[in-house]
Amino acid sequence: MVFSLPSSSSSSSSTSKWSHHVFLSFRGKDTRNTFTAHLYDALCRRGINTYIDEKDLEKGESISPKLLKIIEESMISIIVLSPNYASSTWCLEELTKILECKETKKQIVLPVFYHVDPSEIRYQRGRFGEALTKHQERFKDNTKVQRWKATLQEVANLAGEHLDNGNESEFIHKIIQWVDSKIVTFTFLNIAEYPVGLESCVKELKTLLGIGRNDITLMIGIYGIGGIGKTTIAKAVYNSIADQFEARCFLENVREISSREDGLVKLQDRLHFELLGDSRSFNVGNVGGINIISLCSKRVLLVLDDVNELVQLKELAGDHNWFGPGSRIIITTRDQHLLTYHKVDSMYEVSRLDDNQASQLFSWHAFKRDKPVESYVELTKCIIGYAKGLPLALIVLGSDLHGRSIQEWKSALEKYERNPNKRIYEILKISYDGLDDKEKDIFLDIACFFKGKHIKYVLEILDHCGFSSTIGITRLKEKCLINIGRFYQNVEMHDLLQEMGKEIVRQESPKKVGKRSRLWFHEDVRHVLEENMGTNKIEGILLDFPGGHDTICLHPEAFMKMKRLRLFINHNAQFFAGPNYLSNELRVLDWPNYPSSFVPSSFHGNKLTVFGMPYSLIKELGDLKPKNLTDMDLSHCKFLTKIPDLSSSPNLKQLNLQCCENLVEVHHSVGFLDKLSVFLVNGCCKLRIFPKRFKLRSLYLLELYDCSSLEDFPEIECEMVFLYGICLEGTSIKELPVSIENLTELKQLDLDDTGIKELPSSIGNLTKLEVLSLNDTCIKELPSSIGNLSELEKLYLNDTVIKELPSSIGNLTKLEALYLNGSSIEELPSSIGNLTQLRYLYARGCKNLVHLPSSIDQLQSLRFFQLDSGSQPINIGNVEEDGMQSPPFVVSTGEYEIASSAKLTPTNSSIFNDGSSSSTNGALLVLSLQFCCLSESNFFTNANYFPTLVELDLTGSDIVIFPQSDRFAVLRHLCLNNCKELEEILPLPLSIEKVEARGCTSLESFAQLSEILFKNNGRDFSFLKIDLYGCHKLLVNMTITSWEERHSKEQNWAYPFKARSMGIIFPGKRIPSWFKYCKEAHDSNSCEIDINRMHYGDDVDEIVFCVVIGFRTGINLEMEKTAVCVRIHDGWHWNMLFIQYIIFDWTDSDHLWMAFCPLTYRKASRFRFECDSELVVFRSVGVHLVKKHEDNSRNHAGVLHEDVGAHFDAFSE
Repeated sequence: MVFSLPSSSSSSSSTSKWSHHVFLSFRGKDTRNTFTAHLYDALCRRGINTYIDEKDLEKGESISPKLLKIIEESMISIIVLSPNYASSTWCLEELTKILECKETKKQIVLPVFYHVDPSEIRYQRGRFGEALTKHQERFKDNTKVQRWKATLQEVANLAGEHLDNGNESEFIHKIIQWVDSKIVTFTFLNIAEYPVGLESCVKELKTLLGIGRNDITLMIGIYGIGGIGKTTIAKAVYNSIADQFEARCFLENVREISSREDGLVKLQDRLHFELLGDSRSFNVGNVGGINIISLCSKRVLLVLDDVNELVQLKELAGDHNWFGPGSRIIITTRDQHLLTYHKVDSMYEVSRLDDNQASQLFSWHAFKRDKPVESYVELTKCIIGYAKGLPLALIVLGSDLHGRSIQEWKSALEKYERNPNKRIYEILKISYDGLDDKEKDIFLDIACFFKGKHIKYVLEILDHCGFSSTIGITRLKEKCLINIGRFYQNVEMHDLLQEMGKEIVRQESPKKVGKRSRLWFHEDVRHVLEENMGTNKIEGILLDFPGGHDTICLHPEAFMKMKRLRLFINHNAQFFAGPNYLSNELRVLDWPNYPSSFVPSSFHGNKLTVFGMPYSLIKELGDLKPKNLTDMDLSHCKFLTKIPDLSSSPNLKQLNLQCCENLVEVHHSVGFLDKLSVFLVNGCCKLRIFPKRFKLRSLYLLELYDCSSLEDFPEIECEMVFLYGICLEGTSIKELPVSIENLTELKQLDLDDTGIKELPSSIGNLTKLEVLSLNDTCIKELPSSIGNLSELEKLYLNDTVIKELPSSIGNLTKLEALYLNGSSIEELPSSIGNLTQLRYLYARGCKNLVHLPSSIDQLQSLRFFQLDSGSQPINIGNVEEDGMQSPPFVVSTGEYEIASSAKLTPTNSSIFNDGSSSSTNGALLVLSLQFCCLSESNFFTNANYFPTLVELDLTGSDIVIFPQSDRFAVLRHLCLNNCKELEEILPLPLSIEKVEARGCTSLESFAQLSEILFKNNGRDFSFLKIDLYGCHKLLVNMTITSWEERHSKEQNWAYPFKARSMGIIFPGKRIPSWFKYCKEAHDSNSCEIDINRMHYGDDVDEIVFCVVIGFRTGINLEMEKTAVCVRIHDGWHWNMLFIQYIIFDWTDSDHLWMAFCPLTYRKASRFRFECDSELVVFRSVGVHLVKKHEDNSRNHAGVLHEDVGAHFDAFSE
């Protein structure tokens, strides 16, 4: 009953229309070419419309009115507050305007403190204070300066993002996610420029939706014919109520998207992402488990637009109880029966516009007013009668007649009247008839081939066809025949318009499909190609079988008569044989799995621009010389042996030769294609002959990895400023040319597993390089020029034969990660202490590493340090002049060896010194010393070694006691697996969340286990796992009293298990006797157990599960990772309640797995235990409901001591 033209703005709200999503305010000389440029690029790649000054405009004293308007019309302002920001009066004026818009227009503002402390801005110290002082001296108008000061104080107090020494890429990614969420949250769906009749429709629907009743979930269906306005109404309702829900999602074009391969899965992914905030996929036919549990806990608004099949409803909104109470699901469809079958609560039929409404809507588009101009009244009545209240027809005709004379109107009406057919097709074709020939071709190509494709792709192909596509697309948009998607920039066309376009083509030859200009219906294409029914009329063919791959028995002469064929696009058809002829008019030839070894000899491809034959049988290209070629894709052509001379294709931009396993030669002419930007040759294992010289000025992506026969890298004969990365991994390249220095903007260089034995000294001229990877190479030493790589952030030297690093490595002041795992490194240079940004230092498996310099204590930013599996003691400390070592820190990294004189003595020059000195202990987060022979008395001597450590891994070490201490105050994860000498774990810090002590066969005491599980002093962690698998000597005294004590002392700490779960595994052979419900599982991997619903009540708030787990008889298993889960039946479905992945090593002893989680289904009475392994089985299962105030008089402690003790005692018999 309503429809209108979408506004030109990409988004709208009730108060304003945004011209940009984001406005960037920044100090040009600080960040224009660095951080801000990267942020801008990331925003644009995300599809976020961002404004940035392209030129350095900061010259005048005041901002232009144009820029002020841009600020006002931006949804979000991001202010990059860099050190020199306040020195620019321009920036300060921008900031003032932004904060003004924050107050008056509710603009969203995000300050980014880029290498600036917010306090420096808040209190105007440092450079900010100096800048303001200069402004005060310069300007007589002190009011302005005071306003700037107040503005700076205000922005410093806003919540923002602070980047000092962090990972810039991750930081930018975080900002992008934040901006994206704000756009989704605060951008209204685009509805209608002229919302005629919309208000009454929304009011009626809101009544049906029962907004305000949060105790029920409702599904509402909106149905009507195509083009009647269902989507517009749904968007208006969505905008009016979306802010009343916890999560919301509008899924457009369900019918179209679900018809594509994996389309329904993609819709489910998007629904899950927008409603739950992550991208974990649903599985078609198996929507459930944790996803449904998450959904049913939220009050959501979901709109499913244009549904046409029942499976779409079942998989996207299967049932009311998928969603939390108060949720509303709106479904739009052309099929009323789908709504009836799906048992929606109410249905709303969209009616046609009455004559008054139709007149208003038409008048707004034809005259830009709500009623017709007096002299056009009678003509308008004729149009209204012709359109029959169909909104889409009114919009198209009104736009077509806008600004035209009365005579032109009469002429148009006569034209309409000559066509007596009143169907929608004829109404819409009237607008089509007003296009010129080229515009008609563009419209028909989009309707038949390109609807939903990215606008850039469509423009390029249409341009190649000589259609002047830019102006043509603009005309189609102006006539409301197409639209460009707001976020994804895809070409959109209403279904009725698309059907109208296809009908136009059908009418070219209603009975003989071979005489039509375009073929898209797969059965029509099959008929023409198999029966040789093609003619000179055919210009384009699209082959897309809806069910996936299908086979066509191509007639060898099928293309012979198609002299005008310009587009052939095959998505998924397989052919038994190739053609004898192809038209030289072809612009696009996209034929994956091409079935012949050669292209027809008469095909020269002079007009070809896109040539794609991936996964084909093609052996060589023959005389093909396409001078207009821009894209060539011959990837995965396993019989292709040679790429010929391509000098006749100077416009080539993309060349994809990936995984051509028999390709031996790429002609040297490829090295001189000036416009080539993407060159992919990876996986060509026989490639030997390759261009010796590169003069590829436009190249920005080069991939040569896994070309195992390639031995030479080309000389670089010009500056290649766009190339940002090279991957040569797995090649046999032996050296890099000195001319590598011409890759002046190179950021990533991957030489892993190559034949390179040394790097040229010119490598140091790659001053923009950020990542250098030399893993598994034969390089023996690094050139000293490596120290010139001032931007290097990551250096990979894993599994190399490098014995020492040059002292110049200390010049890499931006280095964040150094990987030496498995290398032959013997010692680190003292200059390593200069790496002030180093966060990650990995030296696992360095068998020759015997010395760490004392300067390592200067690594203030170090967060992760791993060291293990060596064969010599490692000394950390200084060597005195007399040759004696200062008090050493000696760590034997041999699994079983340690010198008798070795000591673990932290010194003031060690990274493990006490907390009083300035050292890395203030920053270290993860420490791994696997299989190190540690002397407990030395390693744990001084307090506060590691005040920030959150993860400690001592796997395989020889410690006997893990002591109690405050030194690990924030430790969350402790790994003591396979510490065979470990006997006792003393109380751990309250921050602990995960303890792994698998295979600690000597462990007898874990004093704090009950405390960790049940008392926890109120720490509100999200998950807890304790793994004591194979600790057969351990006696755990866990009692039900622990729960009782917890609830009797609630005043001392918060309820620790709400909305959380935890699990523990330890040796045992039977369910503790205090479990109310138990059942034998008979060595199966699935078992159900029923409980009495009457035992539920308000005093039950938690549930405990227990399973005795063993192995099938006769199984000899080294290791098995198994998912153990518990499902609960709510009366309708099995819902996932708890899942944990456990690694099992084979043993002849059983283990107990216990899990604790909050009670969420109070009406459920059936539980099912499942294991996904056929080797691991359940002996018995148990369930216990935990009450808030169980009877403390019962002596559960003794019972459990008897139960659990018996389990452990059994292993010592």
